Amino acid sequence: MDQTTLNIIVVGLSFALYFGIAIWARAGSTSEFYAAGRGVNPVVNGMATAADWMSAASFISMAGLIAFVGYQNSTFLMGWTGGYVLMAMLLAPYLRKFGKYTVPEFIGDRYYSNSARVVAVISLIIISVTYVIGQMTGAGVAFSRFLEVSSTNGLLIASAVVFVYAVLGGMKGITYTQVAQYCVLIIAYTIPAVFISLQLTGNPIPGLGLFSDMAAGAAGEGTPLLVTLDGLLTDLGFNAYTTGSSPFLMALFTLSLMIGTAGLPHVIIRFFTVPKVADARWSAGWALVFIALLYLTAPAVGAMARLNIMTTMWPNGVEGEAVAVEDLPDWFETWSVTGLLGVEDKNGDGRIQYYNESGAGMAELAAERGWAGNELVTFNRDILVLANPEIAQLPGWVIALIAAGGIAAALSTAAGLLLAISSAISHDLIKSVINPNISEKGELLAARISMAGAIALATYLGLNPPGFAAQTVALAFGLAAASLFPTLMMGIFSKRMNSAGATAGMLAGLILTCLYLFTYLGWFFIPGTNMLENTAANYLFGIPPTHFGPIGALANFAVAYLVSNATAAPPQHIQDLVESVRIPRGAGAAVNK
Repeated sequence: MDQTTLNIIVVGLSFALYFGIAIWARAGSTSEFYAAGRGVNPVVNGMATAADWMSAASFISMAGLIAFVGYQNSTFLMGWTGGYVLMAMLLAPYLRKFGKYTVPEFIGDRYYSNSARVVAVISLIIISVTYVIGQMTGAGVAFSRFLEVSSTNGLLIASAVVFVYAVLGGMKGITYTQVAQYCVLIIAYTIPAVFISLQLTGNPIPGLGLFSDMAAGAAGEGTPLLVTLDGLLTDLGFNAYTTGSSPFLMALFTLSLMIGTAGLPHVIIRFFTVPKVADARWSAGWALVFIALLYLTAPAVGAMARLNIMTTMWPNGVEGEAVAVEDLPDWFETWSVTGLLGVEDKNGDGRIQYYNESGAGMAELAAERGWAGNELVTFNRDILVLANPEIAQLPGWVIALIAAGGIAAALSTAAGLLLAISSAISHDLIKSVINPNISEKGELLAARISMAGAIALATYLGLNPPGFAAQTVALAFGLAAASLFPTLMMGIFSKRMNSAGATAGMLAGLILTCLYLFTYLGWFFIPGTNMLENTAANYLFGIPPTHFGPIGALANFAVAYLVSNATAAPPQHIQDLVESVRIPRGAGAAVNK
């Protein structure tokens, strides 16, 4: 059986599973559509949350960014994981105790204002749309390679699949579909990593293999893997893999991802699905366990994949010859068809030189050896994890698994984001602001129509992505950090925060962050351009747009505090509500005894 047929069978079986679950768990009420009837077990919800969280950015793109940048991109791991701790401790149980369906609903009721609710809806849509672009991009990459279709057709197939199970099942269908998707993606991610770790280091645990010596017969035999990788990179003018960047920028980006995680609406709504407040904390704990299985493996996947690429390009080391064109492995040809990988023999010597042209001493070395520039002219980082089994020459069934896993990762998060968008439109705009008298049947229909519209918009934007999946997603985290996170925190922990302060703070954080992105990322106005090609050397205080979230959050807090203290305090019943949300049930009675 050829590889494409095997891929289609495995991916097709996974789709059949998702459709079957959607039919079985079809939502029959708004409660089931928005919150799965609040009857999801914490362990199940933790697994679904992990799938919702481990998007195309985590599965497809994160290891690629770590592989090509190195240690400094470990900020993705630290920020995303730390954000879950913040969410579990500071937000999830309190929001579940409040007992609403959506984030804008909490903000609208807590701040007794439809204006605050509408601003929250606008923030949610901007965040979710930005986020979903990365998922659709990842789905297109996976489909284009493994199912032998164009990325455009891949996006259309992905949209159709999400349409069936998200529109039909709502949160109820999405929850149980995401459990299946988690099982698919974690198996798909782990098995190739175990194979590759065994090949390179003899250690079956990738996280330990990363710090092990190279196995007998491998390049750099007996030398620690990271030392071998550092040596190959520096010899070719690249930065050492284990070199970091500015501690300030790393800390700022980590903080942006942390508070952005804690403010992501599509993740927060998962904690509205459990029966009890305590279950919200347990869900977050279980989600961390399930996420850790992938996140502890990702650094090893990145490092080992980069090492495999280097040894592919320089099979006899830097002192030997670069790989001959006719000796390029089969995976080069198959991925070149997608347009995401490309080589060019610029000097016509029949070999492909891969090096950093601007690296120290490389101009002299290139002149000495007759090189005409880096001849690995295209290598989209989003392909790295998907190509990893082929790079390491693993069996066909492993390649089919990674295909199903990559697609599952993209679809699971896309569904959660699209549900957050449709719920905000149908429940928080139509039901709460435009037509409060709408029937439950009418609201459910509006939710499904909103979902369909959101899918259409996400598909269009996925055709013109601004960057690699993980980098596009990083912008969504900055927007969430600047707009929703401060408002939720103040809503829970400050009785004095009023509607005027919250609304002004959200607007200040959102507008400031968007202006910064618009200023330095021209891709918002130029569809199809890559944000990496639109960077500027004159960032404000050297802060890249992806790191700007905490600055926007600080503006949100400051404006909210100033406006709130200059205007009337919230009504007493709102202050009592905040007090009741923060204090565990029964605590007051115990204190009074």
